[in-house]
Amino acid sequence: MRRSQEPVSINIRAKISQRDLIDQAANVQGRSRSDFMLDASCQKAEEVLLDQAFFVVKDSAYEQFQELLDKPLPATDKLKRLLLTKAPWEK
Repeated sequence: MRRSQEPVSINIRAKISQRDLIDQAANVQGRSRSDFMLDASCQKAEEVLLDQAFFVVKDSAYEQFQELLDKPLPATDKLKRLLLTKAPWEK
């Protein structure tokens, strides 16, 4: 089935504080409220749908995957520096 690219209205009710928060974020990005909300909603919808994905693999592939998850990567100098760096809100 082919979906039309024709715009449609989506109406939602929000608290004033929610609208103001959305407007503030949209303004920071130089976007309209509608564009900001549609982008955020579509990102979340894709995330939800992708979380529903079910993969079937052979036992050997699953075992190899589990081994990779169970074996941590060696600590590199870059990783050590990153872990020692304070977060901006901790400074």
